[in-house]
This record gives sequence, C-alpha cells and structure tokens, in this order.
Amino acid sequence: MSKAIPPVSKYMTTMPHSVGVEQTVAKAKQLMWDNGIRHLPVLRGGQLEGVVTDRDLAVLGNFKDADPHTARVEDVMTGDVYTVSPDTALDAVALEMAEKKYGSAVIVQNGHVVGIFTMVDACRALSELLNSRLGK
Repeated sequence: MSKAIPPVSKYMTTMPHSVGVEQTVAKAKQLMWDNGIRHLPVLRGGQLEGVVTDRDLAVLGNFKDADPHTARVEDVMTGDVYTVSPDTALDAVALEMAEKKYGSAVIVQNGHVVGIFTMVDACRALSELLNSRLGK
C-alpha cells in the first residue's frame, strides 16, 4: 500500500521574506544576504507582483551605469511567477518546476503569499521522503 503524496505546504517555507516593488535593489540584496535566501516575492500593496532572485540582482551588477541604491526591485523582478495553492500535491509542483526550470513556486492562498517552495525545500523534501519511504 502506498502513502498519499503530501501537499506542498508540508515542505514550503512559511511566512517568507518579501520586498515591495518600490524598494531598491540594494535593499533586496541586503535582505537576501542577511537571511541567507535567494528568492524574494515582490509585493505591491500586499499583493504578489513578481519574484526577484539573487541572479536577477547579479545581472544588474553587469551594467556599469546601474546603481543598486536607486534601481528599484520592480525594474529587475520577474513578473511571471509560478504560483500554487498550499494544498497542491508536492509531485505536481516538483514536476512543473523541473520541466519549466523554475527556481521557486510562490504559495498563495486567498490572494496572499503564505509560503515559498524553492529547490532547497525540494531537496529537503526528497531527502525526508526517501528516508521515510525507503529508509531502514
């Protein structure tokens, strides 16, 4: 008898840090650095507008005239965000992330960001599932 596939909410990072669209790139970079994270949901008035990654911020650094203290997060964020509800099956989320090469899924419930599921979370889930289902 096989076990049910858990929802993504079991493995997501709850209450993720976020940043406002009007914040500077320098602020977002510092927030990521201080918290050891690579993905930040970007909000406008509490609503999801996009996601910014450490890679997005690094690209800005390649432009000699770009100033991270004046450039805004909305100028470098990705607006097309992969979102799912907390009860979405983990396997569906992982497969979509792998097929589309998404670095994260933002978990949204009732129009509000309630979590984020990143590749780090996916590796933790894989480890736990392998140990609990195939372990000794």
